[in-house]
Amino acid sequence: MEVGFAPPVSGSWATPENMIHIARRAELLGYHSLWTFQRLLVPADLGWSETYHSVQDPVTTLAFLAAHTTRIRLGVAVLNMPFLSPVLLAKQTATLDILSGGRLDVGLGLGWADEEYQATGASRHRRGQRAAEFIAVLRSLWQDDVTEHRGEFYRVPPTRMEPKPVQRPHPPILLGGQAPQALSRAGRLADGWVSGSQADLKRIGEAVAAVKAAAESAGRDPGSLRFVCRGAVRVRRGGPADREPLTGTLEQIRSDFGRLAEAGITEVFVDLNFDPEIGSPRADAQASLRRADEVLDALAPTSLT
Repeated sequence: MEVGFAPPVSGSWATPENMIHIARRAELLGYHSLWTFQRLLVPADLGWSETYHSVQDPVTTLAFLAAHTTRIRLGVAVLNMPFLSPVLLAKQTATLDILSGGRLDVGLGLGWADEEYQATGASRHRRGQRAAEFIAVLRSLWQDDVTEHRGEFYRVPPTRMEPKPVQRPHPPILLGGQAPQALSRAGRLADGWVSGSQADLKRIGEAVAAVKAAAESAGRDPGSLRFVCRGAVRVRRGGPADREPLTGTLEQIRSDFGRLAEAGITEVFVDLNFDPEIGSPRADAQASLRRADEVLDALAPTSLT
């Protein structure tokens, strides 16, 4: 199982200097990947988790970090398709893949926030079918010489998009979502699945199995798929035996990694942005960075072997 790390993108510690520090240190320590996430808005009453109160744009952040790293992969988990144009996203991600030397992983989802749906003018109507068409357009723009698409939701006249991404036939597409329809869509259409911050990690093997079953039913090889887990790590003093996975001491969290691998996860990335003691606008930014350095050292891939 590969191990990645999430740079600071949420709260007070999400400064350019801290992003560079974490990204370079993760690369030096042998981490496989860096992952960001998307949050466009927050309600005026700040009723959501503090993690969502102040969030940097995920694609811009990855482009910034591409310029400060050389090897580590760059992933977004996830961009919400209803809020985006597949043509614009194809251009942005192709450019980022070129600038990073072919290091991009593209996670896509459907979003959950009514406020963001309203503010972007997006529709929830038949959004699963819309997502399938979105992915078809995206793939065509990335890999075909000429794209022409006349669908229910998207129209693209005969056109060319250049330059193409470095990765061929295209950057990997990972789909998020926990509902049965989302898991089935990932198995049928994507290169893998990525879990969200609220996923039940004690039952994540069931989600992996559902994605694999959908892939097999669609005539695809389940063994070729990737299964990426957002590891919303919270380092705390020793908890009870029934503690939540990835919450506890560093030793307990290391043992949780093994159980995730047994459940079929092929990559986990440590995300401290979802720890309310770190990813909050009220947190002490320097203290958050010190804690992140401790976690980087303790959970580095070389320390887990």
